[in-house]
Amino acid sequence: MIIGLDVGGTHTDVVLLDQENLVNQIKVRTDESDLFQSVLEGLSRITEGVDPKRIERVVLSTTLTTNAIVQGAMPNVGMIVSSGPGIDPKFFRTNEHYYPVAGSIDHRGRRIEPLDPDEIKAVGKNLAGAGVRYVGVVGKFSSRNPSHELEIRKLLRDQFEHIFLGHRISGNLNFPRRIATTFLNAAVYPVHKEFFTAVKRSLDRHGMKVPIHILKADGGTMSLDYSIDFPGQTILSGPAASVMGACAFAPEDRDVIVLDIGGTTTDMAVLMGGVPLIDPFGIELSGYKTLIRSLNTRSIGLGGDSVVRVIQGQLTIGPDRLGPAMGYGGSAPTPTDALIALDIVTDAEKARSVAGLEPLALTLGISIAETAERIFNLACDRILSESAKMVAQINAKPVYTIHELHEGYQVDPKTIMVLGGPAPYFAKRLAQNSSYEVRTVPRWKVANAIGAALARATCEVTLFADTERGILTAPEEKFKKNVGRDFSRDEAVEKAFELLKEKALVKGEANAQDLEMELLEDLQFNMVRGFDTTGKNIRIKAQVKPGLIHGYGAVAKKLSEEAER
Repeated sequence: MIIGLDVGGTHTDVVLLDQENLVNQIKVRTDESDLFQSVLEGLSRITEGVDPKRIERVVLSTTLTTNAIVQGAMPNVGMIVSSGPGIDPKFFRTNEHYYPVAGSIDHRGRRIEPLDPDEIKAVGKNLAGAGVRYVGVVGKFSSRNPSHELEIRKLLRDQFEHIFLGHRISGNLNFPRRIATTFLNAAVYPVHKEFFTAVKRSLDRHGMKVPIHILKADGGTMSLDYSIDFPGQTILSGPAASVMGACAFAPEDRDVIVLDIGGTTTDMAVLMGGVPLIDPFGIELSGYKTLIRSLNTRSIGLGGDSVVRVIQGQLTIGPDRLGPAMGYGGSAPTPTDALIALDIVTDAEKARSVAGLEPLALTLGISIAETAERIFNLACDRILSESAKMVAQINAKPVYTIHELHEGYQVDPKTIMVLGGPAPYFAKRLAQNSSYEVRTVPRWKVANAIGAALARATCEVTLFADTERGILTAPEEKFKKNVGRDFSRDEAVEKAFELLKEKALVKGEANAQDLEMELLEDLQFNMVRGFDTTGKNIRIKAQVKPGLIHGYGAVAKKLSEEAER
């Protein structure tokens, strides 16, 4: 049995699956002041009466790291950056405690300028004096030779709680993005560590000694233990859960827009033949351009609980949320109150919703019913408009799915799949207001948690060979080996897949049957001195494809058949 848990801005959704059925599903109100308690309550309720020995796997999706970045709720972090000749690293400043230092390694991994240990110690003293506990260290070509980053950590390791090294965070060569990625990993570490500790403690109390996974931005999972050193990978795991939840039920013969309409936001994505699109270059969040691979998603501040106002005679919705709809005890009118006033939603206090809409109606000079209709139509029209913008942005660049590049392909979705609490209500109105065929995802209220539960473990490996220098290295994996001049591209690919399999099975706790591996990069250049070839420069990047785990296809099929009846 598998538990899938997704923490949203309004609800925490939890499901329990076996290989044949969705055994149980629950929703817990998310307490924004204590998200950890929401997670613990969800785990406790879903496991009531269940033998802990039957639980094989727990998969979590969380908004904690994303919220910390968006809200600016991050601790003081130190950044130590070494680049040598070239663009001044000051141009890539991430925060207040940012220190460029001496030391340089070239593009082939050769030391050009040594570090200054006294300078590093002085920086460490300044950071410690400022109360900094978490530090990121990045060298320009550390993915080719991590020695400078390792030396800096050795000099400072006793002064700080955790030091993140750029070569371990990403094997890609983009220096500015590696700086930002390392910074965000250090910045979200404390909130992720607290979440990590709370989940571990809860499962221990329930007697569940099972693999715990957390959903990543690329729609795959990694082990919770492994995530403590790579917390930035959990950024945007919430939207990824929505996409994977739709994937389980998506048609394979067309392009589809996925809409997860929650209480706080609407998350959007596009599936191409049932396969998610991906941003291969990395997330950009709150102005930070990173190397964190992510599903191609878009979030807007419009959900069922977004605040509705009249500003200069015009209705506006969101982007803020001040709690639940007034019909459920909230303090401000929302789109959900419009649905309640129109008798579309019937399990709330209609009188409270009507009272909340009345000042808006008076300002607009129309009836409460007309006001409710305008709010509902405005919400749907804005979602459709933002969906069209997303499709246009996708078509302005090469289209990448999680499996391959589709050069020149133009996505042309005619179908929308909707999930989230208000999915059936919005689906009907979206169909009326557009030319799309609109469907609700089976078990739309908890489809994101189902998506998290069924996502397979993913990871990637970057391998670099310089046969002139006789070096084969994968710094992210702490791997280095001497090779001869005759070392070949085929041998490099074989070693990359070997390292990838080990990483997936040991660090990702993946199942062997889910190891669909592929090459992301396969580059080879000859190095020439005078008129002679003196060696080869080989770069290989391999990944385990994101997707759904094997053995649980019957669940998706059964739920789809159930929805059609």
